[in-house]
Amino acid sequence: MSTPEMTHCMFCGSELLHRYLKDEGIVPYCPVCEEHRFPVFNTAISTIVMNEDQDHILLIQQYGRPSYILVAGYVNRGEDAEHAVRREVNEEMHLEVQKLKFNRSHYFKPSNTLMLNFTAIVKGKPEPNWEVDKWKWFTVDEAREAIRPNSLAKDFLIGYLDGTYPF
Repeated sequence: MSTPEMTHCMFCGSELLHRYLKDEGIVPYCPVCEEHRFPVFNTAISTIVMNEDQDHILLIQQYGRPSYILVAGYVNRGEDAEHAVRREVNEEMHLEVQKLKFNRSHYFKPSNTLMLNFTAIVKGKPEPNWEVDKWKWFTVDEAREAIRPNSLAKDFLIGYLDGTYPF
């Protein structure tokens, strides 16, 4: 599935043209607004949630799917990514983020989303909300095996643990 190309101006609705922009190449251009229009995409966070001793990783199952994934969610308009991590971890698992570290980003074409991956050291007792079907603390080695195969979540987790990402 490819990302749909922008065909109309997001401000006035006019059909976009393709024009050369110095140092950028061919960029969509609105002849009515007389402005270049750069691509629009979603932004989301995914989080490797670790306990205070950093020897266990929390993985969750959601929306009836049987495989384990990382805590994740979209960044709201006007929200910093770091705030989104703290909000999502608190909303989904009722845990307080003590330390936060950015790991890596990756554009995920199927959902037109820039994914920003973090590691969050948390405290508290997990109390999942309605979005979480099941959760479990895994040792680091168990988490490697339990995370959804062939997923961006696995790529982020293994990349973080091993220091090498496949992208």
